[in-house]
Amino acid sequence: MDLYKVMRTTFAAREFTDDPLPDEVLGRIFDNARFAPSGGNRQGAHITVVRNADVRRRLAELGIPAARRYLAQLTAGENPWNSIHPSGVPQQVVDSTEVPHAFVASVTKAPVVLVVSVDLEVVAALDRDLDRVGIAAGASVYPLVWNILLAARNEGYGGTITTMAIAGEEQVRALLGIPDTHAVAAIVPLGRPTRQLTKLRRRPVAEFVTRERFGGPAFHA
Repeated sequence: MDLYKVMRTTFAAREFTDDPLPDEVLGRIFDNARFAPSGGNRQGAHITVVRNADVRRRLAELGIPAARRYLAQLTAGENPWNSIHPSGVPQQVVDSTEVPHAFVASVTKAPVVLVVSVDLEVVAALDRDLDRVGIAAGASVYPLVWNILLAARNEGYGGTITTMAIAGEEQVRALLGIPDTHAVAAIVPLGRPTRQLTKLRRRPVAEFVTRERFGGPAFHA
C-alpha cells in the first residue's frame, strides 16, 4: 500500500473479527516497525505479546478504575486526566461511575494484545526537572508503537493505543513480570477490524501549523 495512503487511513480500531493474527504476520509487522528511531538509538523498548485470554481480560480489568475517572470527568465537562487543571469531580462520583463494556472490549476480544514498555535506565528524559508532566522520554518508544500500527494497517489489520491500564502500572508489571525500571507506555490490541475506515476527520494543517512563532501566521503551502 502507498505510504501516504497508510498514513491517512490508519485509524483507531477497537472492534475486531474472529480472524487470527498469525505469528508470521506479526513477525513481519515487528520486523519493519523496529526501524523506528529512539534517543541515542538505545532501543530501550520492549514488547510483550499477550495471546492468553485470561491475561488479556485482566489487563482490561486493570484499566477500569482509570476509565471510571475518565468518564466521570468527561460527564462533568472536564478534560479527563488533565495535568494542568485539577478535577472537581468527587471521588464518590468517580467510584460510582459505570464503565461501558466497549471501554474494555478491544483488549478482551483482540486476538493479540501488545504491552509496550520502555527501559527508563536508557531513555533521555530532558524534561524531568521541568514543573510539568514529562513527555520527552516518549520519543524513545511511541514512534515504535505508531510504526506497529502503520505496519498492521499495511497488512490489513489494525489496533489502537490504549493507556487506561497505565494508571495501574505496578499491577501490570506484576502480571507480566515487567522490571521496575520499565515504564508501561501502551497497551495495544491488534486484530482484523470489523470495518476499514478510509476517511478520517482531522484538523486542516493551517489550524495547527504556524510560521516562525507559535502565534505566527498559519502555514499554507
